[in-house]
Amino acid sequence: MRPAPLSLPAPAVGLDLGGTKTAAALVGPDGAVRARDVRPTPAAEGAEAVLDALAAAVAAVGPDARAVGVAAAGVVDPRTGTVTSATDSLPGWAGTPLGPALARRTGLPVACDNDVRAAAGPESAAAPGGRANLLYAAVGTGVGGAVAVDGRLLHGTDGLAGHLGHLPATEAAGLDCPCGATGHLEAVASGPGITALYRRLSGRTADRLQTVAARAADGEAAAVRAITTGARAAGGVLGGLANALGCDRVVVGGGVPGIGPLYRTALADAFGAALMPPLRRVRPRAPLFGADAAVLGAAALTATAPLHPPAGHPVPPLAHSSGASS
Repeated sequence: MRPAPLSLPAPAVGLDLGGTKTAAALVGPDGAVRARDVRPTPAAEGAEAVLDALAAAVAAVGPDARAVGVAAAGVVDPRTGTVTSATDSLPGWAGTPLGPALARRTGLPVACDNDVRAAAGPESAAAPGGRANLLYAAVGTGVGGAVAVDGRLLHGTDGLAGHLGHLPATEAAGLDCPCGATGHLEAVASGPGITALYRRLSGRTADRLQTVAARAADGEAAAVRAITTGARAAGGVLGGLANALGCDRVVVGGGVPGIGPLYRTALADAFGAALMPPLRRVRPRAPLFGADAAVLGAAALTATAPLHPPAGHPVPPLAHSSGASS
């Protein structure tokens, strides 16, 4: 399936905020990326420093922007623009008034949502008739997710819907999750989770997932087992959710699937084994928009999500602005 072109009412900056890096893109009304910026996220310095970094990224790419969309790590309520919950990857991030605070810093209206749900928006809209029953997972430093039913993305209480990394997984029994609970999928299926499992199995040090992947490629049994265990856990959870939601499209993105076919094959096998017969034609797919899924999805929020204006300023009519055809 080829993705439908992204259409915006005016040029917008899309921000993809993660725990380690922030990517920014100026996106034109035709969906083309006009400028880019990537910088480290100053997560350890607190929420104010992160907001300052976001504003600096906007300034770096967006002199022509009419609005800003933020695809942010954590649980985000787009209606209030507030981060309602977050893990330790962004200390002090919970409770941050992301939309209003960034609008004050940039002087532009800001729309925001969870990063995975933002990326899933254009993916859902690209389905025939724009009515996907979509399950979207992003497996990286954490395990995020989003769900669309009949083309409508679900938000749930405080923006919590879709956070599939915090579903129980048998393979994670007894393991601490970054959210503070135990036994959640993220504890065994995320990049850090797989790396930690490898260290427990092998007794060897490993600083990152890529080290484990390289050792698996060399045939080390503990590395192979750690990767396939995390992949099977993710595949089983996704298969169960596909059954519960009747999904006709399942997308798996993020950095972890990029480590190679060992991971992707184990996930797909576990996913297929969990499916009910009517869904057995469904297979996990890569995101249609590739590495730009999050920044494009963030930019698209400026056309679909509530806009939080700078203090004392109304939200401009973007669809009728002079920049809409530029």
